[in-house]
Amino acid sequence: MYDIAIIGAGPAGASAAIFTAKAGKKTVLFDSDKGMTKRAWVENHYGVPQISGPELVETGKKQAAKFGAELVETQVTNVQKTDGGFRLETETGSYEAKHVIFATGVATDLAEKIGLRTKPGTEPRIKTVIDVDANGKTNIDGIWAAGTVAGVSVHTIITAGDGAKVAINVISELNGERYVDHDVLKK
Repeated sequence: MYDIAIIGAGPAGASAAIFTAKAGKKTVLFDSDKGMTKRAWVENHYGVPQISGPELVETGKKQAAKFGAELVETQVTNVQKTDGGFRLETETGSYEAKHVIFATGVATDLAEKIGLRTKPGTEPRIKTVIDVDANGKTNIDGIWAAGTVAGVSVHTIITAGDGAKVAINVISELNGERYVDHDVLKK
């Protein structure tokens, strides 16, 4: 069983996976290859002068894998509550995890199907988002949401930051105390 399953491998999802895997949490990251960042050209991402959306997404997935996240290229079709967490059904098999993070960009169909509360979006062209609290928690205990699908701005720098924020909150809940990820410069 995974500690955390993340649905969506764009800036929010891959960022969450980087933090959870780096914290030693067994992480699976699902990529359906349908994200809107795949069509983006980015010149306003802190620390990156310019990059194509596909390059940014691939870099994020590679960073997550570097820390041990397992990347699965498939579509998640259902999420069901189990005694120990959740069972995620995909086009290629099923997976179990204690926590789930939705980082599905503009896609809310699966969230609505499993009973997550949604609300109208406030960003241009974002019709519906998952209703979350300040920590990224949804109305189903153990399911979280981050990034555009959680109502934050569609800008990659913001969605990546939101994915990291939600990941830190999930890690803190798993650990039973506030988690801080801060490395020291190597000499």
